[in-house]
Formats: sequence, C-alpha cells, structure tokens
Amino acid sequence: MIVQEGDLVLLYFSEDRHYIVKVTRGSTYSFNEGVIRAEDLLGRHYGEVLRTHIGVKFRVVRPSLLDVVYRKFERRTQVIYPKDAALIALKAGVGPGSRIVEAGTGSGCLTAVLAYLVRPSGVVYTYEVRREFIEVARRNLRMLGLEEYVVFKEADVREGIEEQNIDAVVLDLAEPWAVLHHAYKALRNGGVLACFLPTINQVERTVEEARRTGFIMVEAEELLERRYKVRRGETRPELRMVGHTGYLVFARKP
Repeated sequence: MIVQEGDLVLLYFSEDRHYIVKVTRGSTYSFNEGVIRAEDLLGRHYGEVLRTHIGVKFRVVRPSLLDVVYRKFERRTQVIYPKDAALIALKAGVGPGSRIVEAGTGSGCLTAVLAYLVRPSGVVYTYEVRREFIEVARRNLRMLGLEEYVVFKEADVREGIEEQNIDAVVLDLAEPWAVLHHAYKALRNGGVLACFLPTINQVERTVEEARRTGFIMVEAEELLERRYKVRRGETRPELRMVGHTGYLVFARKP
C-alpha cells in the first residue's frame, strides 16, 4: 500500500519521537530531525525508510485509530483515556450495527472510538450543549472519515433522549443521575448504561439512582495502567504510570 494525498501518516524516528501528519501536496513538515516535504511521501510504500533534508532516517508508518485520536485530535476538553474507552466499548457491547447514545461529546475522542466500532451500519447519537465543542468534534471525526456514522445533537440530554431501542447509553457528565430515567426509557431490554465519573461522590449518587430507576447488575470500577521498561537484567515498572483517571459505572436494563 502506498501513501496517497489526504492520508494520515505516522513518521517514526524513535520510540519516543514520532509524529502524525496529513499528506497534502505542496506542504512541508518541520521537526527537530529536519524537514520533510509531502512530495517525499507521496507514492512511497508504507514501511519504507526515508531521510529528512539533513539526513536523519525515519520510517513511514500507517497510524492506528489510537494514534490519531490521542495524538492528532484537537482538544478543547479533558478526554477519556484509552484504557477507560476500551472497557466502556467492551462492556457496552459496541459493535457493527450498534445504536449508541453518548453525552457529552467534548472533543470527540470517545465518539470516534464508538463510531469506528459501529461501522458500517451503526450510528452514534452524541448530545452536547456547547456548539463550539460540536464543531471541534466534527473536525476531528472528519479527519478519520467517521463523521457519517455520527449524529451530532446540540441539546441538553437532561431534557430527554429522543432515540428509542438504543443498545447503550454512555454518559460523561457532571450529573449523570439527572439523565438515568431518560436513559432507561431509551434503552432496549438488555441495553447497557455506562458512566465516566471523576469523583467517588458522583459514583455513590449515580449507583443509588441507577438502582432506584430499575437498572440491574450495577457495577463500579477503576482501571490503572502501568507500563514496563524492558531491558535484559533491568526490567522494571516505569517510574510514571496512568493512575486514577476516573471511575466507571455500568448497569443494565432488564
């Protein structure tokens, strides 16, 4: 496969120095390692090793969804980390053809993950009250070609969810308990509620309201991520880790 105009390309210099660029004819990309022209990339095969104008080697790599969402997206809000997004998607059973309601949209990182998974016949309905966030999220989703799988709704989800027979409702809000009765009505039988919450006080109130609303199998979880430095004779955990990012609450409509 070769690099074509409009492609997103990862330029790999080393384990800790790699960049994502959009290949547009006539563009140049400047890094500490030197300058690269779009024409240097167009028509090249992914995996090739090239050099910058000062002779520094780099490899042309196809970026993954994770690379683009968490390294290239424009951000206006705090984003849900990959470890949390992955568990949300798995526990909510998101897959091809799923119909998902999400609120709020923010910068669209979780929206992109959900949209990627529901292709080609599913849809993500994402609610957001701030228009500027919707526009940022639109641009981000368009970068990945995922905009067509998302319906952006400038609306307050606390006032109701228009969609019915939904497979999952995913909430990243300050007061998700104010939405749970709407979520319950919107979900199909067996549908999943997933909430991302920064504080334990929010967890308590959300779990209590979920049980009062009629949800079953209510669970609260936290994920911690620790990377390892791997070298013969000195393998150990990295000194820094992705610790607390937020709490996750899951529940099902019977």
